[in-house]
Amino acid sequence: MSAAQPLTALVNGRVLGEHGTRGDLAVLLRGGRIEALVPAGDASLSYAERHDLQGRLLLPGFIDVQVNGGGGLLFNAAPTVETLRGIAAAHRRFGTTGMLPTLITDTAEVMHAALEAVDAAIAEGVPGILGIHLEGPFLAPARKGIHDVNLFRLPDAADIADIARRHRGVVMMTLAPERVPLETIRQLSAAGVIVVAGHTAADYATTRAALDAGVSGFTHLYNAMTPLGSREPGVVGAALDDPHSWCGLIVDLHHVHPASLRVAIAAKARGKSVLVTDAMPPVGADDPTYVLNGQTIVARDGICQSADGVLAGSALDMATGVRHLVDAVGLPLAEASRMASAYPAAWLGLERELGRIVAGQRADFAVLDDGLVVRETWIGGVRYAA
Repeated sequence: MSAAQPLTALVNGRVLGEHGTRGDLAVLLRGGRIEALVPAGDASLSYAERHDLQGRLLLPGFIDVQVNGGGGLLFNAAPTVETLRGIAAAHRRFGTTGMLPTLITDTAEVMHAALEAVDAAIAEGVPGILGIHLEGPFLAPARKGIHDVNLFRLPDAADIADIARRHRGVVMMTLAPERVPLETIRQLSAAGVIVVAGHTAADYATTRAALDAGVSGFTHLYNAMTPLGSREPGVVGAALDDPHSWCGLIVDLHHVHPASLRVAIAAKARGKSVLVTDAMPPVGADDPTYVLNGQTIVARDGICQSADGVLAGSALDMATGVRHLVDAVGLPLAEASRMASAYPAAWLGLERELGRIVAGQRADFAVLDDGLVVRETWIGGVRYAA
């Protein structure tokens, strides 16, 4: 970094770093990156513009790999840069500094528009946009959830070419392994697409073969997939049995019971359980309703449901998910924080850039009070009030 760039010091905070929470450190920022962590009395602070954290917690910024909407906006409804800007701003209030806007099952035309919009948003520097998550349309009708089964299809050459071509950001693709040839999974994985299994009725053997072909994880574990059984382990059994894959967990306490969350986290290797929101437009918005596939969805008591009771994403934000991991699941704050930052960064292959408070990483932070409520968010060294 050029010494001509201004130096900012975050002082008087409790820094959740690599070795626990420290109250005797200052974090130096220059050029949008972390330059160093220094003792609170270090001489270099005299050259810096100080920002007083008022004794609050400084955590790595949260990274959410499954965000359908927020701020009253739904990505599917208008796959544009302006929609992405609004969704990112809504989630930024809750400490999310990086996200994959998620397009659920739609037409090939809408999918193409979404890919183009994310590329354009990254080119324009929209804060927080890391890539895209395509959740469908290559899914199983038997595990459709709220997705429109009439839009499900098998991938063709044009689909594969559009998904696999070079994009500015990360591309994650949720598919049902029994609906997609193993060779297609290999092709997508070889092209750098992060292939994950979800909305699937596959058995254990089919899922195991897909993992061997390049599936790297599972979308909202337990939900919309075959459960763990004594004689047929199903998709859940394959996910928990595999030491290398990641599992996304919606920790709104409605999608998954706290006991089931504890089982999954205990079964997976450390670093392989990831907090996700599956957030919908009510997050960061006053209106609890939105329209999806022609259905009016209502968020009540934090639960997004259609008129016939089908879960339709969530009203969860990442900070609330972290609180639930601590208060309901019983995790230490440091591990809950890693599930929201370091672990998703590793899943996305961005661990050298994001997810930790160490020198060289992008200056992305969530500043929380003692109640684990976000008070400030920083992205690339720029502060945003909550």
